[in-house]
Amino acid sequence: MSKIEHNESDSILSSLRGKVFNQLQNDIINGKYQPGENLIETRLSEELGVSRTPIREALRQLELEGLVQSIPNKGVVVTGVSTKDIKDIYTIRTMIEGLAAKWAAEKITPEELVELKESLELEEFYTLRNDTSHVLKLDSKYHELIFKASKSRPLLFMLSTFHLYIQRARNISISSPGRAEQALLEHKAIFKAISEGDAEMAQILTTEHVKNASINLIKQINDKEDI
Repeated sequence: MSKIEHNESDSILSSLRGKVFNQLQNDIINGKYQPGENLIETRLSEELGVSRTPIREALRQLELEGLVQSIPNKGVVVTGVSTKDIKDIYTIRTMIEGLAAKWAAEKITPEELVELKESLELEEFYTLRNDTSHVLKLDSKYHELIFKASKSRPLLFMLSTFHLYIQRARNISISSPGRAEQALLEHKAIFKAISEGDAEMAQILTTEHVKNASINLIKQINDKEDI
C-alpha cells in the first residue's frame, strides 16, 4: 500500500470512528440506551453495519466522556447522564453562562447580531405556533450564537457540551406549560442588552434566565420521579 493509500485508509477509518461515536453518544443522551444497559460490540456492529473495531474505539471514547463504564465480567455498561449530573450542569451554567453573554455584548459583530435577531424572530414564530421541536432547536441556536459571539473557544466548547448532554432534560423543560413563552421574553431582554452593548445587564439577565430554566427543569424532573 502506498503512503497516499495508507493516509486515505486512515482518514476513512477516522471518519467512521467519529460517525459511530456520534451515533452512540446521541443514542445514549436521547435515551435509546438506558443507564445500566449492556452495550455488546457484536450487536452494535450488526445494528450500525460496521466492524467491531470502530465500535470498540467509540466505546473507549464514550468511557472517557463518562457516558459508559467498562466493568470486569460484565462488559460495557451505560451510565448516561443522571439527574444529579443535570442539576450540577445547571449550577455551573448559572455561574458561567452570564459571562458568555457579557463578553458577547462587548465583542459581537454586526453580522452576528443580525443572525441572533433572526434566530430570535424564528423562535417567536414557532413559539406562537406551539411547535416545541422547532422551539427547542432555535433555543439551542440562540444560546450557541451568544457563546460564539463571546469569542472564547474554551467557553464555547464547555457550554456547547453542556447543551448537548442535557438536551432531553431541556426538551422536558421547554415542553412544560408557559416555559417556552417565558423563555422567549427572557431571550428578547437579553438580546436588547447585547444589542445595546450593555455587558453588565446582559450578564445579569442571562444568569437569571438560566436560574429560571433550572428551577423549572428541576420541578419537572421531581414531578416525573414522583409518578
